[in-house]
Amino acid sequence: MAIPDTDIYPTATGRALETVKNHQNSSEADIIFYAGWFCPFVQRVWIALEEKGISYEYREENPYHKDPEFLKISPKGLVPAIIYQGQPIHESLVILEFLEEAFPNTKPLLPSSPYARSQIRLALDHISKSILPSFFKLLQSQDTHTQSLARESLYKAFSQFGEGIKGDYWAGEEISLADIALMPWAGRLYILEENREFDIERTGEKFKGWAQRIIKHPAMQNTSSEREHYAQIYGRYLCDEAQSEAAKATRNGGVIP
Repeated sequence: MAIPDTDIYPTATGRALETVKNHQNSSEADIIFYAGWFCPFVQRVWIALEEKGISYEYREENPYHKDPEFLKISPKGLVPAIIYQGQPIHESLVILEFLEEAFPNTKPLLPSSPYARSQIRLALDHISKSILPSFFKLLQSQDTHTQSLARESLYKAFSQFGEGIKGDYWAGEEISLADIALMPWAGRLYILEENREFDIERTGEKFKGWAQRIIKHPAMQNTSSEREHYAQIYGRYLCDEAQSEAAKATRNGGVIP
């Protein structure tokens, strides 16, 4: 089983590449951002950095290489990771919350109300525990029965997320972490539509409308590469040959890291 390392496309493309070019070799950056252009967990943080207008230096890191120097920053060798004031931080949801606390004078992605914040954190929990496991299960499953079960589970999970949507965005008229945490997978639904008989009509009008709006968001488009290069990555998932930690956890029935 080939591990996608040396043959993976080395850089972002399209509009994402233009964004990368605007954030390289910056000695004045507040954040050093270690990223893999293809990774949806990376894209969460990338979208937040763009939305909040935080200055950052983009560094491409192939997590399959497990470079010893990078392991000092991210012990599992996973992207995303950041360095802030000389200190490393990893895990996408942890980084998202950190950015809110470390940069309070930038655009907020959490509401001021403690109750409203709790609801967004419940949405994040739903994404992690219900949506993403079903997404990867459907993506990787090889038999039609398992695919059918995963597809139905994903419809239900998306519909439940949709029930909480209160406006153009999940929490109302302003984008929040609830949106950002799921945006990268909304941008990859076409893979399921083309290969796994996924029908967005089955998710309900509220989720469908949200997904159609969110993939047009400037920060989403400016951090997305050309589809032809995602095909190389997700072709391995569709054959259940991907060796990412998320793919291995899905294959083994574990928790997606």
